[in-house]
Amino acid sequence: MSPLLTIDVAHPPRPPGVVEQELLAAWTTVRNSSVLRVLKVIHGHGSTGKGGTTRDVVRNWAFAHRKHFKAVIAGEQYDLFNPDVQEMRLEVGQYHDPDLHQANPGITVMWIR
Repeated sequence: MSPLLTIDVAHPPRPPGVVEQELLAAWTTVRNSSVLRVLKVIHGHGSTGKGGTTRDVVRNWAFAHRKHFKAVIAGEQYDLFNPDVQEMRLEVGQYHDPDLHQANPGITVMWIR
């Protein structure tokens, strides 16, 4: 079983409060799991391609709750050249993720403590 839980908070679009509730529920699921350790959030990158409100909500929520994470990795930096990604994959194991090495601004990866 993969240590990765993926949630999509961008489709359909949701109000910020609902996104935060879904993030908390997903974090709780990962935190209480004996297998899951990584939460990947698909938030999209906004209709302009420069970042959207949902991405800001996700990343601000992660920053506000940063004590619960070993690392929060923006999709733009989600590759094996990132020391946090290297350490995370050494600790939780290698798992298939098609977003690895894609510089995807529409995701954020959270490594749960």
